[in-house]
Amino acid sequence: MKFDGVLFFPVTPFTPEGGVDVDILKEHITSRLPHGPGGVFPACGTGEFHALSLDEVRTVVTAAVEAVAGQVPVVAGAGGPLGHALAAARVAEEAGADALLVLPPYLVTGPTDGLVAYIEAVASASSLPVIVYHRGNAKYTAASMTRLAANPKVIGFKDGLGDVGLAQEIVSAINATGREDFLLFNGLLTAELTQGAYRGLGIPLYSSAAFAMAPEIAKAYYDAYISGDEDRRHALLDGFYAPLVRLRDQTPGFGVSLIKAGLRLGGLPVGPVRAPLVDPTEEQLVQLKSILAKGYELAGR
Repeated sequence: MKFDGVLFFPVTPFTPEGGVDVDILKEHITSRLPHGPGGVFPACGTGEFHALSLDEVRTVVTAAVEAVAGQVPVVAGAGGPLGHALAAARVAEEAGADALLVLPPYLVTGPTDGLVAYIEAVASASSLPVIVYHRGNAKYTAASMTRLAANPKVIGFKDGLGDVGLAQEIVSAINATGREDFLLFNGLLTAELTQGAYRGLGIPLYSSAAFAMAPEIAKAYYDAYISGDEDRRHALLDGFYAPLVRLRDQTPGFGVSLIKAGLRLGGLPVGPVRAPLVDPTEEQLVQLKSILAKGYELAGR
């Protein structure tokens, strides 16, 4: 599997009655496809996987597959309680997804042997290849990733932990296996802010929640990143991404809440976030609107 472009993590829109809004979800995805995402990742972190029922995961992934229509890979989320993770893997396969992003197991912290077993169980639940998400209570080691890389169904590693030394050990261990097809992602919140450092670790791909909200800005950053235009990349970091991160850090969970708020400010009625996340205050919305305006200015829109 190959990803060529920004990795797009769509939100999950909700109707006023609280259900998944399929029409708005499809509009959200199709409106971003002309901006060249390398892949679409529905029902993952930005898509509030934590708050979706199994039927809703099916609905979201099915809608995403229909909207993408084979233009780029679709990678669906699976994780949480093991039974739910296995069922989500099967649902994603039935819906036509191309791969799975395996989110951390629910609540408990197990040894690395247990984490390896968790990934292998999800990988065995369907025919889809899987990407390991290294985050929270799912903390992998170089040795455990070497074991997982021996399984051809495990095709990638996404770092959401931010331990640079450990990430370097894992990258080196995976490279030592000889797997030339293995994908390496930066999955930290607002990953653009750290991607310069992650590129130096040998992790070239990154998640972009910002692409879901403002694809023109995210694409401008990606183009600067790929072309080596460091002046423009740093201008976008200083003028847009750093202020966005400062606003994000005001309230837990705003990595998702601000993206949905930005979409609403842009005229797409994606609805609110689900509990336990909260939506921004009016004052925070004013700040977000100003940050977006500066981002669009820097992107040349």
